[in-house]
Amino acid sequence: MNFYEKTIIAKQDLPEKDVNMIKNKYNDLINNSLGKVVKFENWGLLNLSRRIKKNSRGFFLHYKFEGNKKTVDEISKQIRVDKEINRQCMVEYKRQ
Repeated sequence: MNFYEKTIIAKQDLPEKDVNMIKNKYNDLINNSLGKVVKFENWGLLNLSRRIKKNSRGFFLHYKFEGNKKTVDEISKQIRVDKEINRQCMVEYKRQ
């Protein structure tokens, strides 16, 4: 399995309850698709350097996890259809 880091930027106008639901949704998604969450960080509501979909701020959720291609494909598929997510970024680290 490879190591990945994924940062999800959620809309700025979401209540705290919805941000926690997004966190739990992707945490469960990683664990149920042959992955394992190593670390989760909630960076909170931060300013964006550029506006994204008319938003100047966003909630940053950062995951560090182990997984394979199935895990990454499942997360990407879910993020594409999730209307509360503005942007995502992912980094892959190969095991040596």
